[in-house]
Order: sequence, then structure tokens, then C-alpha cells
Amino acid sequence: MITKSIPNLFTVGNLFLGVLSIILAFNDRADGAALLVIIAMLLDGLDGRVARALNVQSEFGKELDSLSDVISFGVAPAFIMYQAAFSTDVSEPLAWIITAIFPICGALRLARFNVIEGIPGYFIGLPIPAAGGVLATLALFDKDVNVYLLLLATLSLSYLMVSNIKYPNFKKLGLPRAAIWAVPLVVAAAVILAFMFPRAIPKFILGLLLLYALWGLKKNVDRLVVIRRKKRSREENPRSKHSA
Repeated sequence: MITKSIPNLFTVGNLFLGVLSIILAFNDRADGAALLVIIAMLLDGLDGRVARALNVQSEFGKELDSLSDVISFGVAPAFIMYQAAFSTDVSEPLAWIITAIFPICGALRLARFNVIEGIPGYFIGLPIPAAGGVLATLALFDKDVNVYLLLLATLSLSYLMVSNIKYPNFKKLGLPRAAIWAVPLVVAAAVILAFMFPRAIPKFILGLLLLYALWGLKKNVDRLVVIRRKKRSREENPRSKHSA
């Protein structure tokens, strides 16, 4: 019974950090709020791996994970961005609508993930932890980036979550059962590093997540180019045969 509960503890920790992140953002502490989202991403990446390593996967854990993700990577990042940038520099109706769109798209993304069989090795649409991580860390640059670019970034991330763009799925990378004892040490080390370097860590994470998000876009563009070339080739071949 205790073994079955271990992965859910990571998921509950993810949810707990998401709620704390909202509280920090409400108190104008965007740096700390973004760091909590990053740590929640780590816990989210571990819960499934721990469950598979212990062979205790369950539908309950899957649903709990999705509900937690909506809060930690949907509502929390959107609220961080709203407090950091939108609440002062954008008209209220526009700020409210765009802030709401992000978690709504995140919820739609998770619902689709839960009911539609995906492509082995890939996610369909940008995963909500990645989208939320980008938004939360991007909010830290509200003084350096034009607010309308931040609005556009929020809408773009929202679209990527509900799009049909394929993203590589790294969740299948397993965790050996013998290594589970080291998981608390990894989490503790991540927390210490995050609070030792409160500005450097978010920038590093933002860079990695942006590369991941843009990689999917590039692959989708490449696929469309190949499809168009093949279509053009098929259209030109009959003409050349006819003229011959």
C-alpha cells in the first residue's frame, strides 16, 4: 500500500508547489513563483518514472497527475505572467481573456492526452509542463520584453498545446528500481541549486524549453515542405508525360 502511494506523493508535491507558486505570484514574488514551477516540473517528470520502476501505475495516478498539471503548469504560470506583466501594462479585459486562454488550452491538451491514443515516442501538441515552464520563466523578463510580445508568446504557447504538432516524448526513459533511493537526493539538490541561483536557473531552463518548443515547430515546417514538394512532383510528372 505504501509503495503504491509513493508516485502519488510526487504528484501531490507537484500540486502543492503549484498552489504555493500562485500565492507567491499574488504577493509579487515572481522569481520564487517561477522557481517553484520549475521544481514542480521535476516532480512531474519523476512521478511516472517512479510508478513504472515500482510497477504501480494506476488510472488514479494518471488522473491525479492531469489535475495537478492544470494547476501547476496551467493556472500558476498564467497567473505569474498576469501579475508580472499583464495586470499593469494591458487593458483589463484583454489581460483577463489571454490569461484565461492559457490554462483552458492546457486543460484541453490534457483531456485529449487522456482519451486519445498518441503516437509512440511522441506527444501530440506541446506538453503543458513545457508550456507552463516557458511562460513562468518568461514572465521574469517582463522588464526586458515588450508586453505585447509576452501576450503573443502566451497565445502562441496556448496554440502549441492544442495543435497537432509532434514533440518527442522523453517520459519513456526509465528509472531503474535500484536508483529510486537517489530520487529524494536529486530533488533536494535541484531545490538547493534553484534557490542558490534564482536568476541563472530560470534562464537556463527557459533556453532548454524554448529549444524544445521550437524544435517541434521546425519539424512540422520541414514535414509540410516535404509534403508540398511531393505534391508538386506528382502534379509535374503527369504534365511531363503528356507533353512527351
